[in-house]
Amino acid sequence: MANKSKKGIHYAWFVLLGVAIMMGFARGGLNNATGLFLTPVSDDLGMSLSSLSLYVSIMSIVTMIFLPFAGKLIAKADIRIILIVGVIFHAGAFAAMGFMNSVWGWYILAIPCAIGYVIVAQIAGPVIINNWFKKSKGLALGIMMATVGAFGAFIAPWVGKLIANEGWRSAYTTSGLTLGVGAIIVIVLFIRFAPGKKGAYGDDEINAEDTEATAANEEANKGIASNIAKKSPAFFALMAFFFFLTSVAAFAQHVPTFAITKGFDTAFGGTLMGLFMVGLLIGSLTFGFLADKIGAKGTTFVALISGLVTFILFLLFGDIKVMIMIGAIIFGFLSSSIGTLGPLLTISLFGNKNYADIYATASIGLAVAGIVALPLYSLIKDLTDSYNIVLVAIIVMIVISMLLVTVAFKQKEKLMKAGHWN
Repeated sequence: MANKSKKGIHYAWFVLLGVAIMMGFARGGLNNATGLFLTPVSDDLGMSLSSLSLYVSIMSIVTMIFLPFAGKLIAKADIRIILIVGVIFHAGAFAAMGFMNSVWGWYILAIPCAIGYVIVAQIAGPVIINNWFKKSKGLALGIMMATVGAFGAFIAPWVGKLIANEGWRSAYTTSGLTLGVGAIIVIVLFIRFAPGKKGAYGDDEINAEDTEATAANEEANKGIASNIAKKSPAFFALMAFFFFLTSVAAFAQHVPTFAITKGFDTAFGGTLMGLFMVGLLIGSLTFGFLADKIGAKGTTFVALISGLVTFILFLLFGDIKVMIMIGAIIFGFLSSSIGTLGPLLTISLFGNKNYADIYATASIGLAVAGIVALPLYSLIKDLTDSYNIVLVAIIVMIVISMLLVTVAFKQKEKLMKAGHWN
């Protein structure tokens, strides 16, 4: 097995390519373009911003309900079939929004859109990468999220121009169908669930005579059982961390509207989302590299500090074009940590033993944030015609997140001392 790596590029990297492009279309494209439509649709159809953005909360409720089943579903069925159905649900519902005339249309389409999103853009990528990479896992996750940022950096301005030039209806259908078809093509060509006989990346460094490497491999497959983990303070701290971090990142959907309140136009909002995606790309690669070098805990604090910088810039200098552009880039830097550090923190706290199940359940914190944060931000904006209260609240949430990470790792030590890591 020692010579296996010399035969060419390991197939794990092709799987990563497929996962990354799929995530780029779904998460970097469709999901991050959502905020660009809120103001044009609400203005055109005479809806309040808060009533329209409520559909995102419905998506989050569906996500919360569906998440515990998604990890098990992915593990049991043909991954390509599951992903293709997920793309049809997600991209198809997104495209269909271009035909809606009532807010109820968005509320109904939120259901299939959320189910597809959970499968394609939230659970599948980290689980597949965890299966295929025994080493360089942080780098692989970083590349995945960097691709999300790279795709979003081009897709967001493209969608913004579509809205400005063709109208929001055409922008919905064109972007939904184009990105959906692209995702299905890469799923068919590249994605496989597990290595099988090919072996995961890093397996070729382990052989029966290399006792040190064998021991390291056995340790890598250890962890805390699901039933123990899910009852622990460390798990609830992780879930709360996911809630607050996602609440912070959810402001990305409001960045275009935030820019409008500061006197900028919709096209500039698209530019900001493009810069946000550039930050996402840079942050993903940086955090993936740092996580492999200094660990998930230290890298998380780097991410949270960058978040403090972002929202101080938005709060104090949001009406200065250059400063809000810099803030958008750094905000992308922070937001990339959800896709990169979320899985790595879960593995660091609870191991690989029951990773998919624990991560899927902890991710309910992400879904709850979507239920609460987006409509609350919209409501505050509608009531005050300003985002200042929101920005202050987000700064507080970032500080709380730092405390939660500290608590989670202290509780992990207690679990290990109690003999639950095996």
